[in-house]
Amino acid sequence: MSDTRPIIAITMGDASGIGPEIIMKALAREDVYAMCRPFVVGDATRLREADAITKTGLQVNALQSPAGAKYQRGTVDVIDLGIIPAGHPFGQLSALSGEGAFRYIERATRLVEAGEADAICTAPLSKEALHAAGHKYPGHTEMLAHLTGTPEVSMMLVAPKLRVIHVTTHIGLMDAIRKIEPGLVFRVIERGRATLVKAGIEQPRIGVCAINPHAGENGLFGQGEEEEKIIPAIEKCHANGWSVDGPLPADTLFFRAARGDFDLVVAMYHDQGHGPVKVMGLEAGVNITIGLPVVRTSVDHGTAFDIAGKGIADEGSLVEALKQAVGLAPKRALQAA
Repeated sequence: MSDTRPIIAITMGDASGIGPEIIMKALAREDVYAMCRPFVVGDATRLREADAITKTGLQVNALQSPAGAKYQRGTVDVIDLGIIPAGHPFGQLSALSGEGAFRYIERATRLVEAGEADAICTAPLSKEALHAAGHKYPGHTEMLAHLTGTPEVSMMLVAPKLRVIHVTTHIGLMDAIRKIEPGLVFRVIERGRATLVKAGIEQPRIGVCAINPHAGENGLFGQGEEEEKIIPAIEKCHANGWSVDGPLPADTLFFRAARGDFDLVVAMYHDQGHGPVKVMGLEAGVNITIGLPVVRTSVDHGTAFDIAGKGIADEGSLVEALKQAVGLAPKRALQAA
């Protein structure tokens, strides 16, 4: 038989968090195997412990490369890096778990670059644990940019009825405002638009958030940031014939986008974009890194140390992230099984 399902590398994330549990729950689902061929980059011992916690009844198939993967429901294929020892505590900050989270991403990236996988889907990591292990990245996005030698990437969040791409992310608000400039705003719009066109939206409708309340109210609020930092980028978009509207007050723009007026919202800073997405559906939110040479999607929640190891974490966001990875992954030609 032939199989065109994309091969998705799922990184285990922080082993002390809920990543192992939601992976086992997701890979117990028939719909996941119907749409892709998943394997995990992580630790076989930890996944077996997660299986016992979640009572999914799955077999863990430890591998050194994807060549031996079965891609069959009932068996979880894992590239076993052997970092996390048996009995490693759940729910506690750990430099060892931070080291593991980095190594899983590193290996998955190389596998995609080598053509052994089509996309990466990441379980959550702890930034604090990552830093404790000596890897000084703000998060997955910046880490992947470094590993692939990509000078600039963007974060896109997808929730039911809402897509948001960010001009700035993991920096303070004052630093974000200083960083925003027309060239950056244009490149973010360009990356977001290209992603939607690739996904089949021929002429995406894009709404761009203002920085100040009421988009500055004609100079009443702020110091002319909209005119200086955003409007020149939008004018360049119009010159290209793109459907881009703004800068618009963020409070009404998100309402209009959720209503269906826009295919994509461009947020200027982290909380401006993250808040509405998480209100719309944290359990179904997906984080996509835009601009990388590899496809990467992620859950839109954290490690949830408070419930890790209890078997109650919901796998919904991971399943949604896998769906997005499948949609964005390069299409495979027919292959002999």
